[in-house]
Amino acid sequence: MEQILLEIDNHIALVTINRADALNAFNYETLLELQKKVEDIRINPDVRTVIFSGSGEKAFSVGADLKERKNLTDEQVKRNLFKINEVFNAIDHLPQPTIAAINGFAFGGGMELALACDFRFAAKEALMGLTETSLAIIPGAGGTQRLPRLIGQAKALELILTARRLTAEDAFHFGLLTRVVDRKDLLNESLTFCSQLLANGPIALQQAKFAIKNGMNTDLNTGLQIEQKAYEVTLPTEDRIEALQAFAEKRKPVFKGK
Repeated sequence: MEQILLEIDNHIALVTINRADALNAFNYETLLELQKKVEDIRINPDVRTVIFSGSGEKAFSVGADLKERKNLTDEQVKRNLFKINEVFNAIDHLPQPTIAAINGFAFGGGMELALACDFRFAAKEALMGLTETSLAIIPGAGGTQRLPRLIGQAKALELILTARRLTAEDAFHFGLLTRVVDRKDLLNESLTFCSQLLANGPIALQQAKFAIKNGMNTDLNTGLQIEQKAYEVTLPTEDRIEALQAFAEKRKPVFKGK
């Protein structure tokens, strides 16, 4: 059985962690499969947006597979830690906009996967948090770095040091989530959001994401230079010419990602 499912339709890639019986926890095999799917998405010109979700109704992902971990050597634990960081960094650096559709529990590494995405939609029933300190460890797949960059240092310290579990409504007020929706509407709301993105130039989307994410980690002057270079990438594209022609002809542009 495939542990990571990938469906591509209408320029949208839907990636599903397919381990519902294990609350979509990550063992080493799952990480390897996820890495392969992410690599496939990165180089696929037909994919313009990506949704990550979990199978079943209970969990998005509860993070590391603790049943596997208790039988691992210290070297194997380090191997898994390196791999999950490698995979989540690859997700963070995908050129396409990404959405985490949080359908249930999102704890530890599951929450860190969501943090590696650009947007987070959650079902009202979802519970989430970086709960690692309750297990005498710390978030090790980007949580201590991505969370404070998203919501600020003080709030991140509060959530990580208390190992607090958040309801979707709490997470929204902390600034973690883009939207909270009914569970039955989660995928449709995510797809609708994707359709709003797909109405725009795909190269422009990628370059705007690149400029924002890379500029945020520099001083303003360097960030402005990154923005200018990203803008210049869009100038020779067919899509830019199509947008001008569509405006003149009072019609919707048809973008080809070229």
